Amino acid sequence: MYLETPPRLIETRLFTAMPDKFRRKGVRTVWADANRPNVPTDSFIEGPSFDRDGNLFLVDIPFGRIFRIAPGGEWSLVIEYEGWPNGLKIASDGRILVADYRHGIMELDAEAGRVKPVVTGRNSESFRGCNDLHLASNGDIYFTDQGQTGLHDPTGRVYRLAANGRLDCLLDTGISPNGLVLDPTETVLFVAMTRDNAVWRLPFMKDGSVSKVGRFCSLFGTSGPDGMTMDAKGRLFVGHASLGHVFVFAPNGELIARIKSCAGPNCTNVAIGGENKDRLYITESATGSVLVADISGL
Repeated sequence: MYLETPPRLIETRLFTAMPDKFRRKGVRTVWADANRPNVPTDSFIEGPSFDRDGNLFLVDIPFGRIFRIAPGGEWSLVIEYEGWPNGLKIASDGRILVADYRHGIMELDAEAGRVKPVVTGRNSESFRGCNDLHLASNGDIYFTDQGQTGLHDPTGRVYRLAANGRLDCLLDTGISPNGLVLDPTETVLFVAMTRDNAVWRLPFMKDGSVSKVGRFCSLFGTSGPDGMTMDAKGRLFVGHASLGHVFVFAPNGELIARIKSCAGPNCTNVAIGGENKDRLYITESATGSVLVADISGL
């Protein structure tokens, strides 16, 4: 995982945690029964994304909730609806898009507290369970359709919804496709394949299709890589859902740093923030916490 220099260790601190008034203690949900059997789940936060005012939005999957966290750490409920919001991204124009496991890709009107569908299936077939999304600079939406796929059923999908409405399936052999991100040139798509415990690299051809797909890096553990982001230098930040770390990979795939959770082991997703884009915010879902790390020295 590294050539000569061992990865640097970066510590985290608690930025904020879900207040008790929002926790659903003792409440069972279908999502938790299927995805966290026999584990008390009063929340499961994911999908961190910053708006233009520095507010951090995130989702609570099992209870169909989306929260806004102010720069000072105060939580407010934006919406609660019949769905399982999993990934969330905010476009440069302020548009808020959600990957919902039950409904597909949705758009959130935060002021009105409403969601509406953007795309709910392909060729009359429903999605298996959308997980995360990434927004390209030209308005295209890349998203993963994970469902319950894994090594036993390597049929997870990666889609691109073009700004003109065209929906293309880029890959249909995914082993639990999860977080995804484009490189700075937007010519390569990286996809976390959770149950393969790896990140795949999908280069684009001239016609927009992908070819020569390969494993960029491999990990280990009872779960696998989850949400990801990339900085302007092409360094990939990979949240791991069971190892309690975010791993940082150089553009050549070498592990250069590990960012250690100060809370639980479920580092499910990440977002770069701060005035100088030198802070990494991490959702630790087991404890309902948001952690922050100083990445200015990388």
